Amino acid sequence: MKSARDVVQRLQVTELISERACEVLEVRNRRRAADQDVAFGARPFILCGLPIRRLPAGTLTYRRQNGRFCLEIAGHADWGVPFGQDRLLILFLATQAVRYQTREVRFRSGAELLVEWGMPTNGAHYARLVDGFRRVFGSTIFFGTTDERSKAEVWHCSRAHFLDSMKLWLSDSGEKLTGRDNAVTLSHAFWQELQAHPIPIDAEVVRVLARNPGCLDLYTWLTWRCHQSKGPERIPLFGTHGLVNQLGVQVYSRERKFRERISAWLKLVRLYWPECPAAISSNGAFLEVDRASANIASTRPNKSSAGPSTRTLLATVTSKTLGLYPRKEVQ
Repeated sequence: MKSARDVVQRLQVTELISERACEVLEVRNRRRAADQDVAFGARPFILCGLPIRRLPAGTLTYRRQNGRFCLEIAGHADWGVPFGQDRLLILFLATQAVRYQTREVRFRSGAELLVEWGMPTNGAHYARLVDGFRRVFGSTIFFGTTDERSKAEVWHCSRAHFLDSMKLWLSDSGEKLTGRDNAVTLSHAFWQELQAHPIPIDAEVVRVLARNPGCLDLYTWLTWRCHQSKGPERIPLFGTHGLVNQLGVQVYSRERKFRERISAWLKLVRLYWPECPAAISSNGAFLEVDRASANIASTRPNKSSAGPSTRTLLATVTSKTLGLYPRKEVQ
């Protein structure tokens, strides 16, 4: 006879599979019906991912390179560099700013942010949220590009904080304290970047991948990269300009481990985006991509009553994101 423990474990696995199947169907059906809930990401953190895990103690600088784009982050001495699920906080602020077309983001409670990405509204997640705000507020970002012109290299770089000011009145449970607003003001440079290059993302996919920041990074990167592509392209997995130096992954001692991780993430991405054209090359050295779109112009109204419709936002964003990356094979 099977023990009670075996029965419970089997039931838990069955429930997990059933829950995942429902999530997959929900995302696919909404995309097919042009009823996507569209979020918006900031270009620097789509092209170059934040660290997936906390950096080693005492490490306060972080750097990623994506072709001619470079991202560097200098963390606060006490709070460190943003990592892991801190990317959800930046996605929330960017989404609200684009939806409402304002650099001052207001929200009723910490629970509102957690619910937006499908996270539990318990004390542990609230504490993580507060720490995330500290890391994001205390960090300085350097985002720039290099262009070679007439045998001279031109370095364009901007330095900015994520946020200019932050006023949070939250209880330990994340609930709103009556009569007090929560307001976060994006820095002028961060707001300008969002206005110029907002990146549309399927918010439902963000929710289901919220606990898997590495796979979420790959999905958002593919959303942008496949949209930019004119046709079949190959991106190196390794090397200075390889995918390993674009995503926020740890340092892998063996290339095989990174390749296996990307392969596993691609399988998960295809659950929610079956038409995703990305695949690892037969020799295992490249990620092959092609032109495709993860976002369909939605008929769903924008959540903001003051902002433009979701369809209008997507049309505007599409025109802004064209030409962000050289459309040729990366060797």
